[in-house]
Amino acid sequence: MLPSEDILHYVFQTQDGTACALVYADGMVNKQLLGDLVARPLSRLDLGKELQNLPEKQENDGGRVENKLEIIRRATLFPELKEKRKFPDAVKEVLDGNIALLVDGVSVILVVGAKFLPVRSVIEPPTDIATKGPREGFIEDIKVNMTLVRKRLKTPDLRFETVKIGRRTDSAVSLCYLDGIVNEEVKKSVSEKLSQIDVDCILDSSYIAAMIAPHKHSVFKQVGTTEKPDIFAGKLAEGRVGILVDGSPIALTVPFVLTEDFQSSEDYFVSPFMATIFRAIRFIALVVAILLPAFYVSAQLFKMQLAPLGLMLTIMSGVKELPLSPSLEMLVVLLLLEILKEASIRMPKYVGMSLSVVGALVLGETAVNAGFLSTPTIIVVAFSGICLYTVPNFVETGSILRWIFLIVAGSIGPFGLILALAFVLYYLLATDAFHAPLLAPFCPFTPRDLRDSIVKYNMQNLSERPRVFGSKNRTRMRFQENKKKENNS
Repeated sequence: MLPSEDILHYVFQTQDGTACALVYADGMVNKQLLGDLVARPLSRLDLGKELQNLPEKQENDGGRVENKLEIIRRATLFPELKEKRKFPDAVKEVLDGNIALLVDGVSVILVVGAKFLPVRSVIEPPTDIATKGPREGFIEDIKVNMTLVRKRLKTPDLRFETVKIGRRTDSAVSLCYLDGIVNEEVKKSVSEKLSQIDVDCILDSSYIAAMIAPHKHSVFKQVGTTEKPDIFAGKLAEGRVGILVDGSPIALTVPFVLTEDFQSSEDYFVSPFMATIFRAIRFIALVVAILLPAFYVSAQLFKMQLAPLGLMLTIMSGVKELPLSPSLEMLVVLLLLEILKEASIRMPKYVGMSLSVVGALVLGETAVNAGFLSTPTIIVVAFSGICLYTVPNFVETGSILRWIFLIVAGSIGPFGLILALAFVLYYLLATDAFHAPLLAPFCPFTPRDLRDSIVKYNMQNLSERPRVFGSKNRTRMRFQENKKKENNS
């Protein structure tokens, strides 16, 4: 069943001539531990003599097998040993990086947990850089990620429920939550969705996020993502459910609300006033990024009165005698922006800087001088692109919305733009994911949860967990005066 060349077989004998074999995948085990703690002790073992000294538990063959297993367990000196009585189960363990120990005369296969997989070190995640606060980030090994979470939540209430998903990959997926705090309905819902996944390969957590999302074709994100264990632990402490996937450095959290995208890990390490200002700046920048190109085109084509007279005269002087209409010109520049973005990401880092300079200076300035594009359009698109990246987790959704609003504004005008905004707002009001509305805590309006939304209160005012997540234990902070009153009573 294991014909691949990287599956190695090491056959040896004990001191009394009993044949033994070790089956393992090359490059996935610690061979030094394998030799020192398994092969060498067993090769010195006199199994027949040990059986004579050990009183049999039973007179039948089953008793002798149990005696042999007990002797082998004591001889191997390895702490992690599992018994597998079915051959396919042992095959899965070998493919997972463990070692199968087969002994002549023993029908049980012992699995030695000497897995030693190549993993990268724990470093700061490249997509979530913080100037203040913890710098550790998740890696592709689920065991290391579970350890990083356990290091921060040293409580027996932390639970990990691991299942294997994927017929070909057999990937480990761990459901994480705090017992007594988590919303049981959400946990049950996520667990059921995971059990219903039947797919060949699970190579990243994005596969799981797409399969458990309640609304499959929604533009808006319904599952939270993070690469930092401190953020992940904080969300578990709020009563949410987390998901770790082996092979992915990105952890998932549910329920998810849109206000999370405007929050940063630094907000909890600076003053509440600065955190509120930063969040407001991100929100305003996102609105500008999505609506500015559509507003610019709509003002040019339909309502010049939407812009101040002096500004409109400047714009009109720059766009006269252009071969393209305002809406088509904006579409071309936005398309160029997306192409430059994709090229700079995909190309080697040594060429990426040169590509940015060529795209921004040479291509842009040449197009303006040639009369193909206007300077105001390039400024609008550049400013929109910069504003969009102030909320990195909303870039994909924001780009799609920007295109939609631009097409509507260029076709119908300001009235169509207002209708599109109303439709998006209605969709957000009517949509929820895992028993939590996307626009919470604004709709439904929950005043107490507003303390950690766009506005950031100090820690003393965040004594209760957000109600939108339905935690069974709402209190997360008790003051010393309340403790004294409880003790006195």
